[in-house]
Amino acid sequence: MIAPDSLKGSLSSTQASEIIHQAIKDFDSLIETVQIPMADGGEGTVEAVLWNKGGEMINRSVRDPLGRTIEASYGWIEKEKMAIIETAAASGLPLLAPDELDPLLASSYGTGELIKDALDRGAAVIILGLGGSATVDAGTGIFEALGVKFLNDIHQPVSAVGGRLANIARIDLSGLDPRVKTVTFIMASDVTNPLLGKDGAIHIFGPQKGVAETQLAQFEEGMERFAVLVTELTGRNCIDEAGAGAAGGIGFLFRALLAAEFRSGFEMIAELSEMEKQLENTDLILTAEGRIDGQSLFGKVPVGIARLAKRRDIPVIAFAGSIGAGTEKLETEGVHAIMPIVEGPVLLAEAMANSKTLLYSAAMRLMKILNTGKQLKKR
Repeated sequence: MIAPDSLKGSLSSTQASEIIHQAIKDFDSLIETVQIPMADGGEGTVEAVLWNKGGEMINRSVRDPLGRTIEASYGWIEKEKMAIIETAAASGLPLLAPDELDPLLASSYGTGELIKDALDRGAAVIILGLGGSATVDAGTGIFEALGVKFLNDIHQPVSAVGGRLANIARIDLSGLDPRVKTVTFIMASDVTNPLLGKDGAIHIFGPQKGVAETQLAQFEEGMERFAVLVTELTGRNCIDEAGAGAAGGIGFLFRALLAAEFRSGFEMIAELSEMEKQLENTDLILTAEGRIDGQSLFGKVPVGIARLAKRRDIPVIAFAGSIGAGTEKLETEGVHAIMPIVEGPVLLAEAMANSKTLLYSAAMRLMKILNTGKQLKKR
């Protein structure tokens, strides 16, 4: 079984899967393989779901985090009326240059436009991958696009951006698109952080979105004030629920306003691909991740796969772009070995530029090692 995650910034999970598959076939065409590209709710979620379930990509003109018009895509499975939308597609960090990061003005409005387009298509299920967002607007931009009005204390509209949460004194849900109440929303993420506090959306993820150290308290205060307002409005306290802090607080607002279901991105795709059933005829699993270290224990694809495989005594080998401290902990979870993709010291930019060749070579190298073991066993 070939079941890699994406190697962020260089290869999607489907590309990585194809490369590993090709190396295996070039080494020995008689080896049987099954490909199950994976994702954790972040980058590559749409591709992974479409690979495993079929469907098409839908392209639409929407707003990026700073309000500029861009082309963004989402996945659509007609027979199931299912849309798969990544927050990163319209509201993601990759859409902004480093000097454009502006958490005060960044909005998730474009993601709301994609959701609205899916509603226009008659969506019954919308999977929202919460990963890689450039926003800390708690999803207010999304709901603004869906008809919600955010007002200040004198009932004037407040622009739904990260820096204005503290100014919101009233939320008018009367214009909310009624179709959202008939749709099943599933939030897919490997982020289980709460909304507030030292492990919350601002303190953990704010800096990568451009929140300066000196601004953390200001943004946290705004997020807290908004959270209290939402809790009072809905009577549902979702502040400390797992995943509330995902994608700059988008997880929180979807849980509070729509009672959206939160799922591990890995578990969701494993279920959609019927991975457990496929394991019945599997002798070896090859997976991959951009970086593997002790933190991979918390929701990362290789460990999720290893835990499933361990129940059946199936060995797991993981390819990694870089290997950090704490990998010995992964052995107890069922990751038998980690293979570096790079062949020596190399600059990150160079490694990413040559990722296809390097992954192919690493897969071929592994096949030679496995074949050596096979020969030794015969002696």
